[in-house]
Parts: sequence; C-alpha cells; structure tokens
Amino acid sequence: MKLLWISAFLAFALDQLSKYVVIHMMGVSPFKSIDVYPPLLRFIYGENRGINFGLGDGISISVLIAVAFLICLGVLWWVWRNPQPLVAQASAGLLIGGALANVADRLIYGYVLDFLNMSCCGINNPFVFNVADIFIFAGAIGLVVFGQEDKPRKKGA
Repeated sequence: MKLLWISAFLAFALDQLSKYVVIHMMGVSPFKSIDVYPPLLRFIYGENRGINFGLGDGISISVLIAVAFLICLGVLWWVWRNPQPLVAQASAGLLIGGALANVADRLIYGYVLDFLNMSCCGINNPFVFNVADIFIFAGAIGLVVFGQEDKPRKKGA
C-alpha cells in the first residue's frame, strides 16, 4: 500500500505544479494560449465545470466532489481487500491522486482547470484536459490490465 500512497501524492503534486507553472508563471489565460509543439500540443486555458469533456455541466460541485471521494474510497477498499501487484497499486495511486487533484481544483476555483490541447493530422481538437486527467486514465487502464480479482474461497476454508 505504500506504493499506492507515493503514487497518489506524486500524481496530485505533479498536476497542481503543472497548473501553477502553466497558468501563473507562463500566463496561459482565456486571452493567451501557447503553441508548444503546434499543432500537436498547445496550452489553452479551459474551465471544466462538468465530469469529462464538459459532460454533466450543471451538476453541483458538491455532487461531483462526493462522487470523486466515493470512487477513491472504493478503489482504496478494493486494493485493501484484494492485495494487488505493485503495478496495480501504483495504478490505483495514480487514479486516486488525479481524482483528488481535480477535487482540489473544484474547491479552489469552483471548476477543474484544464490547459492541455492536442490535435493532429488536420483534425482540430476543441477539448482541453489536464495532467490529473492523464493520471486518472492511466490509473484506470493499469487497474484493468494489472489488477487481480479476489480469488474465490473454497468452502470450509
């Protein structure tokens, strides 16, 4: 479980640090974007008031925060009840740290702060995301691929 907590802390810290650097130090705002490696990577200011890609816009912040906490508690409970390999523990930590970083945004700003935009091959992607979203996605995929289900117990054992 130690690796889970380390991964969660690192995911949380890297997300919050990246937002601080891009928004407060580099000055990305609704009025200023930065072409990092056009068209593949751009920093564009975004406010996500919904779940993902703006879906669920209008759901109260309290509900979104409660759902994030319930998911984190569910993942923690599952890993605690079903000992997992190290890569699955790290994946759980990434998911939890990313989710809590987005909760911190909702508490600080009232929305999730996004700034990453990726486009390619003549397709202009209008969506933005953040580092926490990457960790949440990678953690969920890691749990699916590397997580182990509870082994059925034999009767009488």
